Amino acid sequence: SCFRLLCSLLIPALFLSGILCVCLVVLLWGIRLWIQQRKKQLTSAGKDGKRPLLVAFFHPYCNAGGGGERVLWCAIRTLQKKYRNVTCVVYTGDRDVTGEEIVEGAFRRFNIKLIHPVKFVFLEKRYLVEASLYPHFTLLGQSLGSAFLGWEALLKCVPDIYIDSMGYAFTLPLFKYLGGCRVGCYVHYPTISTDMLSVVRNQDTRFNNAAFITNNPLFSKFKLLYYYFFAFMYGLVGSCSDVIMVNSSWTLNHILSLWRAGACTSVVYPPCDVQTFLDIPLEEEKSTTEYSVVSVSQFRPEKDHPLQIRAFAKLLKEKRLGQQPSLKLILIGGCRNQQDEERVNNLKHLCEELGVSNNVTFRINIPFEELKRHLAEATIGLHTMWNEHFGIGVVECMAAGTVILAHNSGGPKLDIVVPYEGHITGFLAENEDNYAETMAYILSLSPEKRLEIRENARRSVHRFSDQHFEETFLLSVEPLFK
Repeated sequence: SCFRLLCSLLIPALFLSGILCVCLVVLLWGIRLWIQQRKKQLTSAGKDGKRPLLVAFFHPYCNAGGGGERVLWCAIRTLQKKYRNVTCVVYTGDRDVTGEEIVEGAFRRFNIKLIHPVKFVFLEKRYLVEASLYPHFTLLGQSLGSAFLGWEALLKCVPDIYIDSMGYAFTLPLFKYLGGCRVGCYVHYPTISTDMLSVVRNQDTRFNNAAFITNNPLFSKFKLLYYYFFAFMYGLVGSCSDVIMVNSSWTLNHILSLWRAGACTSVVYPPCDVQTFLDIPLEEEKSTTEYSVVSVSQFRPEKDHPLQIRAFAKLLKEKRLGQQPSLKLILIGGCRNQQDEERVNNLKHLCEELGVSNNVTFRINIPFEELKRHLAEATIGLHTMWNEHFGIGVVECMAAGTVILAHNSGGPKLDIVVPYEGHITGFLAENEDNYAETMAYILSLSPEKRLEIRENARRSVHRFSDQHFEETFLLSVEPLFK
């Protein structure tokens, strides 16, 4: 009787589930057909009577001045050079500027001039991917938010080829299965990584793992379960991609372990404008009265600017014992929003607390020429982000002729600050003491020895040039154009 009762409940439940699955498939198929119909209505033929191939890049913050934006504009310029019948589209949430101003900004900041006009699709719901909207379950919130933002993008413009260039993997299945597009992505940084899982597992306190969680075993277990669930979902959506490009060996290792799509994954180093920096003449230092330490990175929490300031303060403290040349720390970076601006204010307060305000300068959203000038005059290039996926700023510092001091992890450790032809190209550090000691060591070297390191570093950065990016990028995206 118990078995009969189970059967009487199970069979209708299975039947109902089957009907619901069929309804869902029919609904999704209906949406796909409707979107295809919209595509025909929205796109018109070109001058030669042929419909251009629409290649859309999903980049909600395309007007920011970071390395990710440099990849975007270089990728668009590369496609415009190679394919005549391609129209490039950028989905952006930067509604406070015009398309012309965005293109002008790309030229001003990155020295990138596009060959043909770009079509901009302005999105209204970008707030859905802002971290501030999700104080808890931020990863999941932003990812689901990106799917809604992706839906808005898809309704406004249905492309033939879709490339997520900002790391919103949850948009990939949307464009592939509902939009009927060929999809690719350029991954700067995995949304979740095995390193993040180990931080929670080991109950380490970091900027993305609060102390109240690390101090509570129950909270830690729950967060670990949440991370495993998210990693599974992330792997599922990521594996939808037809072409996967990653920016470094570090990112490659994580994406291979999470997405398990090795056959269509390749490393495409981001384009660094090395030639412009290599044009700066490399001379032995003239001034021994003042040394400058320069940092180039956006004002985001993971970039760990407080570590730079604390290490610099420690260096100053030790240096003041003798009659030493004056030292200056110049923090150069882009601010994307109010949160970034607040972060800069907090950093200024930290400088005041540590008594180094007179020695620290902030330069925000500066033109390219000014960036070049600061790097040309700098002795040390400073970078402190733990597990930086790549590190365009690190490459630029090396190309400009500074002695680089980067974090001993991620891209800088595996790909950039590595010996070249058996000679050292820079230095790596991990904590406040390390950084202060290494800066002191670099400054204690003779100008001749520093020049030798700078020359080695310069020779090593040619593999990160625009030209190398163009070749590897075209090779990787080729399957999308077949």
